[in-house]
Amino acid sequence: MEITAISPILERLFDSQDIQHDVEEAWQIKNSQIHLLVILSENHNWLRLLSPIATADEAQSLLPQLLADNFDTTQEVRYALNQNVLWGVFHHRLESLTTEDLESAIAALISLTKKGLSEPFNQVIERQIMQIVQAAKAQGQSLESTYQTIDRFYQEGVMGGVDQDPAQREQFLAAWKAQLQRLWSEV
Repeated sequence: MEITAISPILERLFDSQDIQHDVEEAWQIKNSQIHLLVILSENHNWLRLLSPIATADEAQSLLPQLLADNFDTTQEVRYALNQNVLWGVFHHRLESLTTEDLESAIAALISLTKKGLSEPFNQVIERQIMQIVQAAKAQGQSLESTYQTIDRFYQEGVMGGVDQDPAQREQFLAAWKAQLQRLWSEV
């Protein structure tokens, strides 16, 4: 891809007021969907797309899941940490980059940014619930007795605050019950 092809592609994908292009080697796109940096290497051989997702502190507990997602699900984009930020990143050699590659990478980064940390968090939680189900079944507990144990943990403050708002507590318990019901037969 020629460097001169990048701006027209970005202008086709985004509103012109969302695109900032003050130097030849960099573009910045900022709108309600994404904050995207498009950067060329110093020798103009590589193109890098970057989009901030969360702080490194927010992502810290999810790093094993994020690395697994890099391996299994993120396809052409990756999670990366730099300067205390979790980024969605795409690297490609400019010479072999196609319009389709660039458009696909931008769409993937928009999707990754929209998901934020919610999908990796949900995957971690689902694995933990599956472990709870496995342990409960290994102890011969029923679904109902497992739910009662979780309810007791909430009442005792082991899971959630003792002074937690009752409506919020019921919402959490309903979510637990739904997840336990969904996963009980799968484990």
